[in-house]
Amino acid sequence: MEVQIRTMTTEDYDSVYALWKTIRGFGIRSIDDSRQGTERFLRRNPATSVVAELDGKIVGSILCGHDGRTGYFYHVCVDERYRNHGIGRKMATAAMRALQKEQINKVSLIAFKDNEIGNHFWHRFGWNERTDMNYYEFVLNDENITKFNA
Repeated sequence: MEVQIRTMTTEDYDSVYALWKTIRGFGIRSIDDSRQGTERFLRRNPATSVVAELDGKIVGSILCGHDGRTGYFYHVCVDERYRNHGIGRKMATAAMRALQKEQINKVSLIAFKDNEIGNHFWHRFGWNERTDMNYYEFVLNDENITKFNA
């Protein structure tokens, strides 16, 4: 099986989104993961997101970007039929190398607590689970911002 890992482009969106829809335990956001949201992400991070391609078909992807200090992996996935062949590791390595080229020295990711396959993968390859902090999220819409500012 000859899998090619390459930089993700906006032209990959339909295939990547179709893959995301097949992944169990995957959280897809209507705005951020829309075509427009994904294209915006890729414009801001043009060289760090990757896909795995086999015989012209996308079988894996990682959205990867950074804030100038820390890199972030989002939506790391491999088609169930192609797991356990090193594709996830190859994609993660390619994304990490792309971050290094941009002088980023640390990468973080979020895996849902109930994502047993994903959590096992990251633990198995030496990623450190952070238990010393809380992760907070705030949806930016007018109602929430108005309540926050009241």
